[in-house]
Amino acid sequence: MNIVKRKISCVLLGGVLTAATAAASLFFSTARVNRAIYPVFGVDVSNYQGDINWQELEAQNVSFAFIKATEGSGHTDESVRRNLDRAAGTGIKVSAYHFFSFDSAGETQADNFISSVMKDEIDMPPVIDIEYYGDKRRHKPSQEETEAILRPLLERLEAHYGVKPIIYSTLPVYFRYIRKNFSDYPLWIRSVNCEPDLINWKFWQYSDKGTLTGYDGDEEHIDLNVYNGTAEDFSREFAKPSNKAEKSSADTERKANK
Repeated sequence: MNIVKRKISCVLLGGVLTAATAAASLFFSTARVNRAIYPVFGVDVSNYQGDINWQELEAQNVSFAFIKATEGSGHTDESVRRNLDRAAGTGIKVSAYHFFSFDSAGETQADNFISSVMKDEIDMPPVIDIEYYGDKRRHKPSQEETEAILRPLLERLEAHYGVKPIIYSTLPVYFRYIRKNFSDYPLWIRSVNCEPDLINWKFWQYSDKGTLTGYDGDEEHIDLNVYNGTAEDFSREFAKPSNKAEKSSADTERKANK
């Protein structure tokens, strides 16, 4: 009997170790992107990337970019104005994102973003970036508390920009707050270890360790993303008229005439 128990214990232990090894392998792995399936490539940037040469990014096949604009109800990214203005002179389609605060009213967070990003400055929907920060991973806000902030924020941005905002989320945050009550919003998902193929995503951030040329900030890396579709799908989906280039040219001419 003891021999049988030992064998069973060894089998169970072996199964646990095998599962743990597989989980560890997944956790420490790096996501691989099939660029034949996801050919549309982009980045997301903030003040950490410093001074960006947008023409140089475009030359590296960057088709879209998400630019950090605001955070909470009072913070504005130092580089948002420079990045939006300079990106306007390229063929890169841009949007701007707002870093969500669990500690601030959704209405005032929306006001902060709206005051920083004009309607005609972005080609894609605005983005709400919701992820854990500080002690929120350990002390998770309730679903009810989070929805009470997130819903008015999303609704106010949709009313102002005329399009449903994109929600950026990590996998744990997605399953806790987004999947059930906000699944009708376009999803930009962070998954740097593997492809999130069981989730209906619009954009996928597959690396936070990318390296390109054309920026010189304190952060040596740049986040890399792909769009879920073909180049034709991307052009068709975000084909709304944009006067970015005309606005950039007019701004340049106005400054030259001062």
